[in-house]
Amino acid sequence: MLKNNRFLCILICPVLLAAASLGLRAQVYEGGLIDKSVAVVGNDMILLSDIEEEVKMLQAYGNPVDNNTRCQILDNLVSSKLFLTQARLDSLTVTDEQVKEQVNSRINQAMNGLGGEKEVEEYFKKPMYKIREDWTEMFRDQLLIQQMQQKVYSDIPKLTPAEIKKKSEEMPAEDLPMIPTKYKLRQIVLYPDKEAAAMVVKEKLLDLRERVLAGEKFSSLARLYSQDPGSASRGGELGMRSKTIYWPQFSDAAMSLKVGQVSQIVETPDGYHIIQMVEKSGDMFNARHILIKPSYTASDRNRAFMKLDSIRTGIMEGKQTFEVAAWNNSEDFKTRTNGGVMVDEYSGSSSFEKDRLNPADYAVIKDMQVGEISEPFESLDTEGSGHTIYKIVRLDELIPSHPASFETDYDALVSMTNEENARAAIDNFIKEKKKTTHIVIDPLFSGCKVFNED
Repeated sequence: MLKNNRFLCILICPVLLAAASLGLRAQVYEGGLIDKSVAVVGNDMILLSDIEEEVKMLQAYGNPVDNNTRCQILDNLVSSKLFLTQARLDSLTVTDEQVKEQVNSRINQAMNGLGGEKEVEEYFKKPMYKIREDWTEMFRDQLLIQQMQQKVYSDIPKLTPAEIKKKSEEMPAEDLPMIPTKYKLRQIVLYPDKEAAAMVVKEKLLDLRERVLAGEKFSSLARLYSQDPGSASRGGELGMRSKTIYWPQFSDAAMSLKVGQVSQIVETPDGYHIIQMVEKSGDMFNARHILIKPSYTASDRNRAFMKLDSIRTGIMEGKQTFEVAAWNNSEDFKTRTNGGVMVDEYSGSSSFEKDRLNPADYAVIKDMQVGEISEPFESLDTEGSGHTIYKIVRLDELIPSHPASFETDYDALVSMTNEENARAAIDNFIKEKKKTTHIVIDPLFSGCKVFNED
């Protein structure tokens, strides 16, 4: 998680750095070592407990920790204090609402990870009001640090297209960013009979709900019938979590229940559920659920495959183009209206990297030639967790992996240049502030390379 790279840590890890505030100010470590100040940066101190609390956070997320990790944490905290000092000198401010939003988000994150408010208090060995108080102070500082960083970035001169072109032409090919292989595709999609499949699922869930109301244990039925692999073995129990991590339909239905009450059928992109409330506390709840997903018959698949094969044959015989066939037959409205062109819903690009393709799609196209139309196959749609669809695709273009060029990959070159400039700006800021800021590092960290190199 931590890299020996000041730019990455300053840019990516500000939330982690803020967690230092949770340190106990009077703490005894193994061997009798008492908490102490290990660094002074201007008028601010960094305590040994600050370091150890960040170590604890890293370990909680399963990251390996050694002495070098502590050196990097201290270096990052020193750098953050330099930004904070300058932010104060520049009279930067943040609102109480901004701080509250950050604190609430982190508290929800901690409760989701640890299982609830009580578990969070036990983990950090302090009551929730004290955790909230500490985090309020430190997240205020973190937001000031982020503002100061943005101010540093805003002073970076923007290169013109001509300057970027000159820079890319002068760079050795091995230093240019590599552009991964990309695919451009069109598709014609048919859906199975969703209504019939949904009816079967709903009838099953209604029967299970009646059995619970008649006295059977919800947990026993969840173990037998739920298709949620993460909770079925626990009797459908989800654990104490924030309502924000679930689909709105699911959390709204759950929060409306009284303890022990069982919901009506709830539809989410994952499938259909019935829910039983176990415990509620504020915006947190623990519930059991039984999830059943619609399944489709062989006749659904055969019927779709026969139609898709007929469409494919007609295209290959020249009776209609793929684009016209998509308009006339595809049941996926988003791609039907543009001749079947598939678009990455996150980037908005019609070029897909391998990792952005559905695995079923990639398995079919990876050996296809440009212009070739696939045989019918089963895949998943892109909404929610994905539902069964049947489709044929045409590979319109294959762009092999290559070093970025100005003509075809301008955005990648701009991104590379901006990152290099931001890295240099961060390093220069820290280097200059270290010259003019009173900094003292305790001998306890005298073996750290990061300080010996400065």
